Amino acid sequence: MAVTNTSGRRKTAVARVYLQAGTGKFTINGKDYKTYFPTSLLQYVIEQPFLVIGSNIDQYDGNINVDGGGFKGQSEAVRLGISKALVKDNAEVKPKLRAKGLMTRDNRMVERKKPGQKKARKKFQFVKR
Repeated sequence: MAVTNTSGRRKTAVARVYLQAGTGKFTINGKDYKTYFPTSLLQYVIEQPFLVIGSNIDQYDGNINVDGGGFKGQSEAVRLGISKALVKDNAEVKPKLRAKGLMTRDNRMVERKKPGQKKARKKFQFVKR
């Protein structure tokens, strides 16, 4: 497998994923992915594409640059980028990943604040007199 270059997005987070055959060394912004995402839930989100296709994470090396958003959005952006890279490498795994919803970009964004209102939907308190 040559170096596969893809990107993933979620909310305002953007992840650029460079995936290649290797020994399981995943670095995110220069740190190991287990130190960058310290909780087990976020680490599971990163490993999810490999678990779905029945492959071991130790068969690949990944260099990932992620920017914007919070930890949850960044982890889901990385997950989408890894899924797209795996499909670029082997198109036969796409139905498995799509069935689990890993190939679809979650396009939900924060609604903007409107003028004359307290927040996006919340209004200022109404004064009758």
